Amino acid sequence: MRIVIVSQYAKSLLNFRGEMIKAFVKQGHQVVALAPEKGFEKDLATLGAQYRSIPLQRTGINPVKDLHTLWVLVGVLKELKPDVVFSYAIKPVIYGSLAARVAKIPQVYSMISGLGYVFVGGSLKQRVLLRLVQFLYQQAMSNNNKIFFQNPDDIRVLKAMNILTSEQQAVLINGSGVDIDKFAYTKPQAKPLTFLLIARLIWDKGIGEYVAAARLIKKRYPDVAFKILGSLDSNPAAISREQVENWVQEGLIEYLGETNDVRPYIAESSVYVLPSYYREGTPRSVLEAMSMGRAVITTDAPGCRETVRHGVNGFLVPVKDSRALAEAMERFILNPELISDMGVKSREIAMEKYDVHKVNRVIMQTMGLV
Repeated sequence: MRIVIVSQYAKSLLNFRGEMIKAFVKQGHQVVALAPEKGFEKDLATLGAQYRSIPLQRTGINPVKDLHTLWVLVGVLKELKPDVVFSYAIKPVIYGSLAARVAKIPQVYSMISGLGYVFVGGSLKQRVLLRLVQFLYQQAMSNNNKIFFQNPDDIRVLKAMNILTSEQQAVLINGSGVDIDKFAYTKPQAKPLTFLLIARLIWDKGIGEYVAAARLIKKRYPDVAFKILGSLDSNPAAISREQVENWVQEGLIEYLGETNDVRPYIAESSVYVLPSYYREGTPRSVLEAMSMGRAVITTDAPGCRETVRHGVNGFLVPVKDSRALAEAMERFILNPELISDMGVKSREIAMEKYDVHKVNRVIMQTMGLV
C-alpha cells in the first residue's frame, strides 16, 4: 500500500515515528511523509520513505493560512492517491483528515498524542479556541476508520465532547513506544544526586513547579543538582530566555540547552522529573528515562500517571504542587537506594509495556498493514 503520514514537525517523524516508518517499509509499503520544514528528504530516505514539505503552521489560528494548508493537502493527496492517510498532532489530524475526505482516500487514521494547550486552562482565549477545535475535530474525525489514543483520559474527554462517533473508533496504545535497545540501561548516577527535566520550555510542563521545588530543596541540600534540557518555544505559554537565565544566576538550575540526543544527559542523571499538566499523550521523555533505568517523579495527570506505579518505579504528585514535588525529591535524598531500585523497575516496565516494536505491532494490525 501507499501510506501518507501527515506531521506538524519534521524532526518528530525521525524521533517519534522513525521505527513505525521503518516497520511500514519492512512490510513492503510505500511511505510518503509530509511536514512543514524543508530539507528532510535525505533523513527520511534513510528510513526508506519519501518526504515532501507542506505549508503548515504548528501553532496559532489563521483562517487564510489554514485554508491554504487544507487546499495544498487536498492537491497532494489527489496527486499521490494513497491507500492510507495517517496523521498525528492537532493540526495534521484536522487538516489531514479533512483533506483525505475531499480526496476520497479509502482509509484514514489519526493519533491523538495529547490534547495540549487548548485543553489545559480556562482563559477566554482557550475557551474560544476549545470550541473551534471541538467543531473542527468533529468534522475531521467523523471519517476516520480508527483513532489511536495514548491514554484513557483523552478518550473520555473526546467522547464527552461528541467527537468520537463510536466506542469502536478508539484504540488505546502505550504511547509512541521507546526503542529499548537504543535507550539501553545505564546505572544511575547517585553522587552528586541530580534531578533532570527534559521538555520544551513552556509553563504547562511544570517547569515553574520544578524550579520552586529546587529552591526548597537547595535550602537544606545545597549540593543537589537540578538540570533542565529543552528548547525555547513559540507556544503561548512559553518561558522566556530571560526568565531561564534568572534561574541560572540564582543558582537554582543548570540549563543544558537543546540536543538531538538526550541519552548522555539521562545517563548523567539520578532521577527523572516531569511535573507536567500539559495534557500529555504519553510523554516520550519519561519513557526514554524509564528505558535507561531512571526512577521517575511525575504528576497524577492524564498521560503522565500511566507511566509510574506509585512507590514502585517512582512517585506521583499532584499537579501545580511544588511542595509535594519537593517532598518526593527528598525521599530520594534520604533514601538513595531508591534511585537504583526504582530505576530497575522502570526499565522492566519499559520493556514489558512500552517497547516501540510492541506498540507498532498494535498500530499495524489495527490498520491491516501486517
